[in-house]
Amino acid sequence: MGSVGTGTRNKVSGGEEEETINVLITGFAPFRTNFPINPSWEIAKSLPEYLPPPPTPFRGIPGHVPPPGTAIGTIPPNPTNPPIPLPKVRLLVHPSPIHVGYRAVRNLVPSLWHLDSPSTPKIDLAVHIGMAGPRGFYSIERRAHKSNYTMGDVDNNLLSDLDDESAPHPWQDLPEELLSDLDMEDVLQRWRDHSPPYSDLRISEDAGHYLCDFIYYSSLAHLVKNNPHERKRVVFLHVPSEASPAWVKVGRELCLSLVRGMVESEVVRRERGLKVEDHQEEVG
Repeated sequence: MGSVGTGTRNKVSGGEEEETINVLITGFAPFRTNFPINPSWEIAKSLPEYLPPPPTPFRGIPGHVPPPGTAIGTIPPNPTNPPIPLPKVRLLVHPSPIHVGYRAVRNLVPSLWHLDSPSTPKIDLAVHIGMAGPRGFYSIERRAHKSNYTMGDVDNNLLSDLDDESAPHPWQDLPEELLSDLDMEDVLQRWRDHSPPYSDLRISEDAGHYLCDFIYYSSLAHLVKNNPHERKRVVFLHVPSEASPAWVKVGRELCLSLVRGMVESEVVRRERGLKVEDHQEEVG
């Protein structure tokens, strides 16, 4: 995967090159009869092509009030991480909702990364979005799981049904858990800093052992298999099941603030690394 800070560079006026960081975004199709609209796709398809400038302090969506019993997050009066200048950030939303099926996800994930096509943008970061359930908080998943998928998909298949077929499991030699290489605590803090004060934003340690978990593991595993030395800059975002326009609008803004937090975290990490290299050259 592309290294943030060395992403796509485009010619601008005067012949100078402008860096663009490419962020892959996906959302899922509906999969439960009692939730005919999947908010993950509604959020994904509503995103702009480019990350907009940071807004003035975001204090919520007019007319939107969190439901009774929703845990209320807090944001300090002076954010820990105020916005920093960023390169242009392009949001590459997959053009259709992901089918909630193990076979479909396994077949699709390699093509999402454009690793073998010089004519398509190189992906620097990725956010897979999925629906969690009727709850009021949003979470980013730290880890994904390879096995113990006991729920059937919308095609009435289990993951084990695929494993029993003639083709071997492409990740059978990988660990039971794979973790994102993003600095999750730093990303969480920056996400909170750029989000509404009532937002309840968390890190989760269990992505659910269903298709959300599976697409997350699939992306992480695909990157490990292609280049085990490259950092895995992927995260899974779980959103509440409420799909009303007001909730989708909030989800859209929280997704944008998450992307901003991810890019900031990686840009700061890169700059710190460059300073260390410069210092080593000076003392060398």
